Amino acid sequence: MIERAEYTPGPANGARVIKEGVKKDTWTLVLVRELRHSPEKVWQALTDPSHLREWAPFVTDGNLGTTGTVKLTWVGNPAPLETKVTRAEAPHFLEYGDMRWELEAHGNGTRLTLWHQIDRRFISWGAAGWHIAFDVLARLLAGDPMGRIAGADAMKSAGWQRLVGEYAKQFGSETPNKTP
Repeated sequence: MIERAEYTPGPANGARVIKEGVKKDTWTLVLVRELRHSPEKVWQALTDPSHLREWAPFVTDGNLGTTGTVKLTWVGNPAPLETKVTRAEAPHFLEYGDMRWELEAHGNGTRLTLWHQIDRRFISWGAAGWHIAFDVLARLLAGDPMGRIAGADAMKSAGWQRLVGEYAKQFGSETPNKTP
């Protein structure tokens, strides 16, 4: 059992960027993670507010598993954002705001893919943040939660700078030098 203070993220992997988009400064970050749990269990962790609170970089005032409007509050930004869930097809597809999730049964588990449109200047930070969030999610699903590591907590964690640098190099982008 690894305690939260002992956690260090592994090497950058499972991510790529799509550099064209609707907005010139917005790229799409694509992250893939294979989890050892069923799509139904992963779906619950992606949609249930009490589960999201344990791993995601935001909280929500409603379940993301149904279409409609919810408020997302990102860690480090106290202003809730009204967000529309435009697609919720349990346990396979989820789309809201600037994110799209796909869950595919894979072996005895799930291949989870996230597409997140993000300002290109912060693409490596976004990849590092989601990398850490997915690590926390995997621990939560395994019944060994360590608590959310997001925002300033993620940036203070061991391995953050290394992970951001690895993703920046992988994507051919610059490492940001200030907070968005």
